[in-house]
Amino acid sequence: MPPANPPLLEVKGLTTRFRTERGELTAVDDVSFTVAAGQTLAIVGESGSGKSVTAMSLMRLIPNPPGRITAGEMLFEGQDLLKLSEAQMRDIRGDRIAMIFQEPMSSLNPSLTVGLQIAEPVNVHRKLPWARAYEAACSLLERVRIPDAASRLHTWPHQYSGGMRQRTMIAMALACQPKLIIADEPTTALDVTVQAQILDLLKALTDETGAALILITHDLGVVARYADHVAVMYGGRIVEQAPAGELYAHPRHPYTQGLLASIPRLDSTAGQRLVPIIGQPPDLARLPPGCAFAPRCGRADALCQTTRPPLREAAPGHLSACHHAVV
Repeated sequence: MPPANPPLLEVKGLTTRFRTERGELTAVDDVSFTVAAGQTLAIVGESGSGKSVTAMSLMRLIPNPPGRITAGEMLFEGQDLLKLSEAQMRDIRGDRIAMIFQEPMSSLNPSLTVGLQIAEPVNVHRKLPWARAYEAACSLLERVRIPDAASRLHTWPHQYSGGMRQRTMIAMALACQPKLIIADEPTTALDVTVQAQILDLLKALTDETGAALILITHDLGVVARYADHVAVMYGGRIVEQAPAGELYAHPRHPYTQGLLASIPRLDSTAGQRLVPIIGQPPDLARLPPGCAFAPRCGRADALCQTTRPPLREAAPGHLSACHHAVV
């Protein structure tokens, strides 16, 4: 279902492939979705489902070789990002579109102070002199609730805790007031309390600025609290897409149902076991001709083994790529 507001980002048929020693694999396969200003879209799935490659494709950060975007359109404010030169794309990255990467310690430069790394995008994209860029950096650190921000500008990334480093990454992402923020597993390696703080902060700041947020995660518990719309990925494809409330209330695809069944619940009876999804995610270089989830699906039949199901409407505004989607 299209969002109520005009799409800020419209992705159509995005396909990204990698050349490997075992042949070419399709990491992102004909992926389409839209995101409106102020909306949070969560892209969920197991490791290897194509979530992070989708995010890197949106930023045009796929290393070539071995990877390349082979098909699709990525319309940002009506402009196809795939048709821009590398110089034009550099002007957009960190300015109108920003990304928060999985591991802040490897994303922050250990040889540069925190203040310099936050001030740099303001200096480069907004052409502010360094003195004013540092003032903006101090304000951003205060905004992401880092105490004693003025003195913290001159510290090094290794002197920050994991939560503070992730707050620094959020400050960098917000530096130029982007219209779209892509957060790729922004709470990886953080403890549960800090995870909640970071996600609450990120959601509050995007609500405040009106920015759209694409949240890449494997945690459906996070999605329930923060997302407006959900796209579930498996084997490089979107297999289910719906408003968050609708997806949780009426999951149509057996993979989504399996993910939801594996979430611990406070209302579970004592001793009740979680229900795992049997088997392993598919090898993207050796995908079956039919449904990629068929080898792990209790409802799979001969049709599922031989024919790949299209992503189609199973209910108003609810898409599912399953021959036997639950109605």
